[in-house]
Amino acid sequence: MTCFPRWYFDEWKMAGVDFEDTAQVAAFDRNQLSSTPEKEQALVQRLGISSGHTVIDLGAGTGTFAIQAALNGAFVDAVDISQNMLAYARSKAQKLGAVNIKFHQAGFLTYEHNDNLADFVITKAALHILPDFWKMVALMRIAAMLKPGGIFYLRDVIFSFPAHEYQTSINNWIEDSAKPEGEGWTAKDFEMHVQEEYSTFAWIIEGMLTRAGFEITEVSYPTPTFAEYLCVKKS
Repeated sequence: MTCFPRWYFDEWKMAGVDFEDTAQVAAFDRNQLSSTPEKEQALVQRLGISSGHTVIDLGAGTGTFAIQAALNGAFVDAVDISQNMLAYARSKAQKLGAVNIKFHQAGFLTYEHNDNLADFVITKAALHILPDFWKMVALMRIAAMLKPGGIFYLRDVIFSFPAHEYQTSINNWIEDSAKPEGEGWTAKDFEMHVQEEYSTFAWIIEGMLTRAGFEITEVSYPTPTFAEYLCVKKS
């Protein structure tokens, strides 16, 4: 096991929601409207994940994507820092017969991939837990886990609005996206995200991806507060 220096970022001190609270984990699974089995299976198909591929899902959460990739025949390493998240994901996987999944309690900065280099690394709605300096470290570590020509897929809260419009853009995001309590992410949840977590600008992420050794082959900004990148590890 790697011994990290004392100045290393402590990703075990999660900002925002306490995912060691079982009720919060169940609420997270319910609120992930963009991560239904149908939508995740569509992403598996879009990326071309199939039998025999090795997939690393970083920030796997309650495991919906990892399960769909495994059901498609891939060997999946599902990585999350929350033990309760992993337990919830493991239970879902067992019920659905997704057997090709290994579960690891670790994070972007601590997961050590000891098997063969991966064909795919996926992370969705998780990289924002890291400040920008540590995002760069995480992206370099991700590149090291992938085969040359391997695919990295990133989707997260990433800001493509002009920086000087930050107040209006954030207020509009919260107003348009917040749901009543019990029906999804609330205004309080979004406010906490902006206050305590580390979502950043698209131009920063794009520079990091390039410097980490990726070629960005597809990019999408479905809204000014979300982004999606499909990248290939350069040879």
